[in-house]
Amino acid sequence: MKDGPSTGEIFDAYHAVRTRLPPPGRHGACTPVDTLADLADHFDTFLLDAFGVLNVGETAIPGARDRVHALRDAGKRLIIVSNAAGLPHDTLMEKYDRLGFGFTPKDVITSRMALLAALETDASPVWGAMATTGAGLETLSPTLLREDTSAYDAATGFLLIGSAQWTDARQAMLEASLRNDPRPVHVGNPDIAAPREDSPSREPGYWAHRLADATGVEPQFHGKPFRGIYDLAFARIGAPGRTVMVGDSLHTDILGAQVAGVASALITSHGIMRDRDIDAAIAISGIRPDYVVRTT
Repeated sequence: MKDGPSTGEIFDAYHAVRTRLPPPGRHGACTPVDTLADLADHFDTFLLDAFGVLNVGETAIPGARDRVHALRDAGKRLIIVSNAAGLPHDTLMEKYDRLGFGFTPKDVITSRMALLAALETDASPVWGAMATTGAGLETLSPTLLREDTSAYDAATGFLLIGSAQWTDARQAMLEASLRNDPRPVHVGNPDIAAPREDSPSREPGYWAHRLADATGVEPQFHGKPFRGIYDLAFARIGAPGRTVMVGDSLHTDILGAQVAGVASALITSHGIMRDRDIDAAIAISGIRPDYVVRTT
């Protein structure tokens, strides 16, 4: 997948790595609805993906802010469940505040949290990290992987958290080090791509699957569609009850909802399913949402 992948390329990339993802669970009816307002009578809690549902890059999706406030005014519980591992929580909150969504810190569950929860029992590893400068990972004390090959070889495990500064050259060094000495790889963001203003970005999941193909080292993923991030959400909201997961990706948001045992709603006007033949994508993937929603 080249820089600036098309939505079709993103779908194909997810489909190519299905064996590393959980199997689909419930088969939804794919009921078409216009907006999330049409679901308000059916659900008390809305788990919302961010990219492709609330924002594209640093820009709010038109109408999303008003929809969030309207659902909240109607007494609905709104929780962001996002594969956003690359930024500290405070930085994420500044972004949502700037976009006017009105979330509190307790309203935001991220794959970084799922990663940190999973690593709590690890015995003082020496981490090498794919992460941007200022990623706020002090509790893990990782070495940021750059051009020094000795840093790759000295690590006892690797964290793939944020890929904005990652390059093909750094990927080649990581793969070479792992071929020579296989070690654990934890992926804090399973996304292959994320919607941006100009074109989708390549996220840590893309590099993780590429690494697995090149080295035979199978990464451990933390975030959607895997269960851990939903366990954190349920710990926050209590029993799921009448809960729906809203997202723009069949292979992360909708599949994750099925893994977690909650209803799902696929947004089609923005995000990585935009411009796709939705019916064909659902048929090919075998991942059937409960609702297909035109826009947030």
